[in-house]
Amino acid sequence: MNQSVIKALKLLNYFSADTPELTLKDIATRAGIPKPTAYRLLSALESGHFLYKIKENEHDSKYRLGLKLLELGQIVSDQLEIRKIALPDMQKLAADIDEVIHLVIANQDEATYIEKVDSSRALRLNTRVGKSSPLYLGSGPKLLLANMPHEQQDTILEDAALHHPVNRGRIDQKALLQELQTIHEEGYAYSIGEQDADTTGISYPIYDYSNQVVAALAVSGLSSHFEGDNLQELKMNTKQTAETISRKLGYRGPDFKFERMI
Repeated sequence: MNQSVIKALKLLNYFSADTPELTLKDIATRAGIPKPTAYRLLSALESGHFLYKIKENEHDSKYRLGLKLLELGQIVSDQLEIRKIALPDMQKLAADIDEVIHLVIANQDEATYIEKVDSSRALRLNTRVGKSSPLYLGSGPKLLLANMPHEQQDTILEDAALHHPVNRGRIDQKALLQELQTIHEEGYAYSIGEQDADTTGISYPIYDYSNQVVAALAVSGLSSHFEGDNLQELKMNTKQTAETISRKLGYRGPDFKFERMI
């Protein structure tokens, strides 16, 4: 990370409940840097709404934490709330089907894995809590992308590499858009070998009280486990668990869009 960015962010640590307001001189003194340097860093934070200036005179300026931090804090709070609510049902699902369970959210132009429950089987997947992934790879990320507005999908895909890490090929954008439309219509996503070779994933959406898709509940395992009657059972259990979590988040829609199966 750029050192100037790190220095600027460190200045935020000097604010607290006891010291909600600090002058330019206060911050420069605590950080041990010249006032011109402190002013430059604080101005950058102010332009990003991480700080705002509440007083300025010929001698000094005074700063408070900005509303951007409240916005980001709310995002973190919402993520933690979803994790807290979803985890017991994820653990129950893992115990019932003995596959790896993920909770995935959209984070700007990426997907982030915010919770994971492993299976008892000796299966190592290229996932961990906190890992980010392109929104066009894997059942969970693709389900999230499929539920975004078309304009947002286009923007994300225009800037994406569309590289397949397993077969090292390039993903066809037209075919991907068609797949996203199918996912949106059918209410679930299905992927084979997109993030790990010889693995399959299925995902269903988790809705909140505002009827928005806020996360994907994804089940992953060896492709040999996702066949025939076992596949239908996995889909049914995953769908029901996603529905349970959605209702705990306040979703009360008349129809969960989970009806259709392959």
